Amino acid sequence: MNKKRLIIFGIGLAVAFVLISYLRKDAERLYHITGQTMGTIIYNVKYVDEFADGLDKEISDELVAFNQSLSTYVPTSEISTLNKEGYFEFQSGFFLPVLQKSKDIYQKTDGAFDPSIGPLVQAWGFGPDKRIPNVDSAAVDSLQSIIGFDKVQFDQSKVSLPENFQIDFSAIAKGYAVDVVAELLEARGIENYLVEIGGEVRCRGENDEGKPWSLGIEDPTVSKDEQRLMAIVRLKDLSLATSGNYRNFYEKDGKIYAHIIDPRTGFTAQHNLLSASVFAPDCMTADAYATAFMVLGLDYAKEIIRSQDLDGILIYRSEDGTIESFVSDGIKPFLEMNKAGN
Repeated sequence: MNKKRLIIFGIGLAVAFVLISYLRKDAERLYHITGQTMGTIIYNVKYVDEFADGLDKEISDELVAFNQSLSTYVPTSEISTLNKEGYFEFQSGFFLPVLQKSKDIYQKTDGAFDPSIGPLVQAWGFGPDKRIPNVDSAAVDSLQSIIGFDKVQFDQSKVSLPENFQIDFSAIAKGYAVDVVAELLEARGIENYLVEIGGEVRCRGENDEGKPWSLGIEDPTVSKDEQRLMAIVRLKDLSLATSGNYRNFYEKDGKIYAHIIDPRTGFTAQHNLLSASVFAPDCMTADAYATAFMVLGLDYAKEIIRSQDLDGILIYRSEDGTIESFVSDGIKPFLEMNKAGN
């Protein structure tokens, strides 16, 4: 083959490659699956693919199995059995990873994240019955004796609790469920997706327009009905979870009680942090740290963001009453604030 023919052949291959790539990209479409899990929590799954239709049932079945393992509202779930009997041998693959992650973040936050805090949450009126409590120091001291995730014992096959202990993974479960669905998509070869469950999100790749996924972070100073955004972030290959104390609260005797309970003291957390948005490679990690930051407050949250593989947006009320925000360096290039940043 002479030089001229080689050049023509090479150009032909290049054109064919571009054409095939274009046709494949054109054939890809955005799928959107939505449903309910964990009771009334809405989930949204978006992914871009050419052939991967019909994943609705797979995703739904996976979330049903997840709830059958970790939902305290399912009487026959693994966690309900554990809380009733104090001992359990794992039956699904869901239980051990959440125990391991909980222990890791419990240790890294000096106990600020603690899935055994349920008795205190109930005592302070933020449990299922929502009763306004009458809590004093003696009651808190008594409950502290049945709290502490460091007392939970587990290995690769089983877990056991001290007497009268209860654990509840509600502060990490949504993020974990997001990861479970994301890993299902990846196992099906899907490289571009967004999974959102109850506001916790994991993204990979790009959307159907070939751009990073665009997410909003709510303004914690307005009512939920207003749904005003404080920031827009464009993510690729990251997870996001947000926690706040600005909507779940009650007033008693002229004092405001927010739903964030400090497991280390037994009392409601008192600080100026309004919301914490955490970015991490997996959503379970982001979810747990977002909860912990609302216990720890602004300064300690900043320290952990800087010392761990995390990014964050911390929205807080300054001493003069104005709303301010701290944005870590790693997320700044992908963020558009609607109000003044740090």
